[in-house]
Amino acid sequence: VIGRGAEKRVLATAVASRDPELVAVYGRRRAGKTFLIREHLKSQIVLEVAGIHDQSTAVQLANILMSLRKAFPFVPLVQCRTWLDAFELLRHCLDQPTRIKGKRVIFIDEFPWLATRKSGFLAAFDNFWNSYASRQRDLAVIVCGSAAAWMIRHIVDSRGGLHNRLTRRIRLEPFRLDEVEQYLKYRRIRWDQRQIVMAYMALGGIPHYLNLIQPGQSAAQCIDAECFRSAGMLHDEYRNLYAALFESCDTHEAIVKVLATSWSGLTRDQVLAGARLSSGGGVTKAIEELQLSGFVTETFSLDKKAKGSLMRLTDEFSVFYWHWMHSAAAAKSWLRQSAGRRYDAWCGYAFEAVCFKHVSAICRAIGIADVETHAASWRYVAETGTDDEGAQIDLLLDRADHCINICEIKFSDKPFVITKSCAQELERKLRVFRARSGRKQTLFLTMITPHGIVPNQYSEGLVTNEVVLNDLFASQQRPPDRI
Repeated sequence: VIGRGAEKRVLATAVASRDPELVAVYGRRRAGKTFLIREHLKSQIVLEVAGIHDQSTAVQLANILMSLRKAFPFVPLVQCRTWLDAFELLRHCLDQPTRIKGKRVIFIDEFPWLATRKSGFLAAFDNFWNSYASRQRDLAVIVCGSAAAWMIRHIVDSRGGLHNRLTRRIRLEPFRLDEVEQYLKYRRIRWDQRQIVMAYMALGGIPHYLNLIQPGQSAAQCIDAECFRSAGMLHDEYRNLYAALFESCDTHEAIVKVLATSWSGLTRDQVLAGARLSSGGGVTKAIEELQLSGFVTETFSLDKKAKGSLMRLTDEFSVFYWHWMHSAAAAKSWLRQSAGRRYDAWCGYAFEAVCFKHVSAICRAIGIADVETHAASWRYVAETGTDDEGAQIDLLLDRADHCINICEIKFSDKPFVITKSCAQELERKLRVFRARSGRKQTLFLTMITPHGIVPNQYSEGLVTNEVVLNDLFASQQRPPDRI
């Protein structure tokens, strides 16, 4: 298991505990949740069962009965008509002697798929935990699901029988750049950091996607083979992704499609207008589910007020799909498309998105890792017919030590040169921000580029900090989302 140090410690603590444990593991589909649990707890798992997508209660019950008979050969040949019957049978199995030393683990994967409508599954599981499992000191029940919003709503923030019953939780995030680098080295794929970033901008840090990379391929070759050829494993991935996570996913997909058109983010009203949706509970729920599942990120304004917040599509594969895979251009070779000017422009925006996901690495690189920092966006739109100047800053770091880092992100294949016109534009941004933001803190201009900047008369006295690609790959400690 590459990385996942904090998550492995949570699982190890649960297994070592002298109390019964109920652990929820959730995160984006294909992020490696099942692999983590199987590999780290394989010697302790007495039963593993997984829900089946879009199947009836009868099929789900037949599946769990087969899993029980595989795990416990002495299971009586009975039929389970309800989930209460199934959990009573599980209770009978667990009461039998076992060879496992220490904590026994029950692993229920794709938990939301078991809770079909009017099936009674969730109530039966509540009853199983509260009346039996919560009294077994040698038992840990791990429930896992890719439908992160469902897991949070019904398990983590349950207001029913599971309220305050969860003992630990893990939100498994996609790999960061440093973890991708470790993973590829483990698989003996010798890529430099630029190749890794090129793949990351299209595939994100999803282990399942990264596992498709073959030794000897470049990033462009891998993307071409898996995304643009009809036999590629990711050719039809987008069609299945949202349908597997969200019930009635049309609204979710409409929101995602609109957000894919804007790199700087959109307000809620702009999203509704672009998707031709009316404001209401259904839309609010869909936006919340996309955020909880890691597809959409809300960036608050400098004053931290929700009114000025922007929503961004931060799932790299979804962004890549809407920019490149859904159109007629998808039939063309990616090796040719990635050599064009349109791709160069796209890389500039995609690299900004990568930086947003690595703010903690940026803070560490400029020496403010221990300073409380609020990452935000800022924009000022000049009124028509006036002499006002507008400006937009995609990333700024508002620090508790009364300083603000204004981050300028530039993507290039070689050290970036700040020309006279570029310097004037950067100075204008600083001037407009100072005049219109109302902030009096010290401003530091931070350049974030893959290979640094070329020192010259325009950079001197203007640029305070530099962050390069190697800084984004710096190993970071990521605490898990847990109780």
